[in-house]
Amino acid sequence: MRWYLVHPKGLVVRREAGGAVLPGDADVALLGLDASKAEETGGGRALAVPDDVVLPEPLAVVGLREGFALLGESGFLEAGAATQVLEWVATHRYCGRCATPTERLPDERCMRCPKCGLLAYPRIAPAVIVLVRRGAEALLARGARFPLPFFSTLAGFVEIGETLEQTVAREIREEVGIEVADIRYFGSQPWPFPHSLMVGFTARWAGGDIRCDEKEILEAQWFRADALPPIPPRLSIARRLIDAWLDEIRSGT
Repeated sequence: MRWYLVHPKGLVVRREAGGAVLPGDADVALLGLDASKAEETGGGRALAVPDDVVLPEPLAVVGLREGFALLGESGFLEAGAATQVLEWVATHRYCGRCATPTERLPDERCMRCPKCGLLAYPRIAPAVIVLVRRGAEALLARGARFPLPFFSTLAGFVEIGETLEQTVAREIREEVGIEVADIRYFGSQPWPFPHSLMVGFTARWAGGDIRCDEKEILEAQWFRADALPPIPPRLSIARRLIDAWLDEIRSGT
């Protein structure tokens, strides 16, 4: 059984020589956790670990991003799903309309208010992420909220009433002041920070000079493939967008 034990500071793992593995049934029992409260995630079972639980060695907490290196892409995605499911359970104990304690529906992942009938499903916030090209250059930016000092693609959340393509054009205009065309779908990635779905696109520069929204973007520039700044790690779709562009440049297509 694959256990995803989610601590307020990250994911619980069992440290071993040369790396780490997910905890097992014995670890769940050792920590005094109630396995009957586990949430099924498709790839395993998830349990919340309270902040005051003491973790005996070799158990330790790692950040979810660090979990990518330890667990690989599939394990990272499963751990992200476990984190989001438990966050949904913790934040939907009461009805958002009338404050009545909710009850879990037995046949689907849904909380229902027994008083007013309001249904609450796990929240997913769609966001676009875009690589903009201008000839042989790509636009990369350093965001004000980036946890690491690298340059990445532009991104932003979808607003009510927008298509994904409208979000792409609006976010790029707001963040760096340029216009784009030829907006094309690239791919998507669940992103558990905390509960997003990143929808990737490519676009072509159609006009305008870079003018950064200083609240969101610290710096943005056009970069050639042979003169890149530090870029995101391989866990993100931002890196996949950049790598796909680099592969295209190198192959001459």
